[in-house]
Amino acid sequence: MSLTISDISRIANLARLELQPDESERMLTQINGFFDIVEKMRAVDTTGIEPLAHPLDTIQTVALRLRDDVASEPDNREANQRNAPAVERGLFLVPKVIE
Repeated sequence: MSLTISDISRIANLARLELQPDESERMLTQINGFFDIVEKMRAVDTTGIEPLAHPLDTIQTVALRLRDDVASEPDNREANQRNAPAVERGLFLVPKVIE
């Protein structure tokens, strides 16, 4: 895949960016360079290769430092909803905005 200057201009317009001609050329080169790298990666045969949880996993065993999944904050629902204009059964009530 390769982009053209008109593609860069269209993308810049959609992103509400105002690019000078030299900036557009630089963006074109950078983005097309990125697409070239992606195409090279797609060309590599990866059948039979297991995905790694960590890049260093091929060299050494990496122990992931995961914390226990426990609630560490107190339940402040009532205090947080005190200033709400309308609450019902612990839920904020808001006006309907879609017809």
